[in-house]
Amino acid sequence: MTGKRVTFDNLWLAGLLIAPQLLLVFTFFYWPAGEALYWAFTLEPPFGGGNQWVGWQNFETVLGDKLYWSSVRISVLFALASTATAMAIALILAMFVDRQLPGYRAYRFMYFWPYAVAAPAVGLAFRFIFAPDAGFLSAVNQWFPGLWNPARDGLDAMILIVLANAWSMVAYNFIFFLAGLQSIPRTLTEAAAMDGASALRRMRDLQLPLLAPTLFFLIVINITDSFVHSFGIIDITTGGGPARATELMVYKIYSDGFKGKDYSLAAAQSIVLMGLVMLLTFVQFRYVERRVHYA
Repeated sequence: MTGKRVTFDNLWLAGLLIAPQLLLVFTFFYWPAGEALYWAFTLEPPFGGGNQWVGWQNFETVLGDKLYWSSVRISVLFALASTATAMAIALILAMFVDRQLPGYRAYRFMYFWPYAVAAPAVGLAFRFIFAPDAGFLSAVNQWFPGLWNPARDGLDAMILIVLANAWSMVAYNFIFFLAGLQSIPRTLTEAAAMDGASALRRMRDLQLPLLAPTLFFLIVINITDSFVHSFGIIDITTGGGPARATELMVYKIYSDGFKGKDYSLAAAQSIVLMGLVMLLTFVQFRYVERRVHYA
């Protein structure tokens, strides 16, 4: 016996229910994206006025700028280092909590709350914690003067923003890793343990392969987040310096647009950044996902 198909005939009510969400999406996504696309092909005066159509001139200027390609290289290195650090730490923490060590319930709560901290707050905290003259590394500088100084050394500044961004993403990754580990049947890990496999061997040969879908999902999310949501951390901690060593693509858009008043060039950079993120996502789904096996 087949049931009667349920239909929803009140289209006006359905429209009213989805109207607020559509309004928000249009106002904060489609409208700004459309304006950026229009500005990318025109010359926007700094203090308003009529736009002049220039075609691909803004993109040619962007792609011909050595400083912009430097920001692309820095952004890729930052995304890879931040993603690897955040996922490695989160996986280790999830492994310990999954084994239900003493106090694991409290740890499970403590490991999650950092994700609720806003990016500027994370940047401000790390700026003070890793300050060369007042942070805990000031003791190291007393023994080795000048060893750590993000205000002068580009490598130190990059390490600082990588650690700050990774710390903010560890909690997000931890939740998914823990959920993935808890979805693995205990009988599998118990059988491997009875066969003499160590905890490290079980993680490498059993748990990690079964976590492949979770790993793939988190790689996509973390890399995308590193490209588009790192502005707050960079602006508070390093301001793109020293000597543009941490001027990522998203921060260069801000520098050229709001500091340099070149809105058209900034709009073109935003379109390039959006295209790069889409390309990276396509490559990951096209090639990386082939190595993912869903149980």
